[in-house]
Amino acid sequence: MYFVYLLKLSNNKIYTGSTPDIKNRINEHNQGFCESTKNFRPLKLIWHCVFNDRLSARRFEAYLKTGSGQAFRNKHLI
Repeated sequence: MYFVYLLKLSNNKIYTGSTPDIKNRINEHNQGFCESTKNFRPLKLIWHCVFNDRLSARRFEAYLKTGSGQAFRNKHLI
């Protein structure tokens, strides 16, 4: 299983990511091991979704990072 997730950062921005191990990945974010989020702690997991394969998860993650994907995210996911 693969997860796509949304984190709310301390500056109120949304971070989008994907991982096969969501519990470990959130811990890495919270401990400051991720360059892109370490300066914006504390973080809060606000949404996640499960996919059967990595490719589907990565495609959905990429979509959520587009302009239309962000509009979808804001209207339907958060």
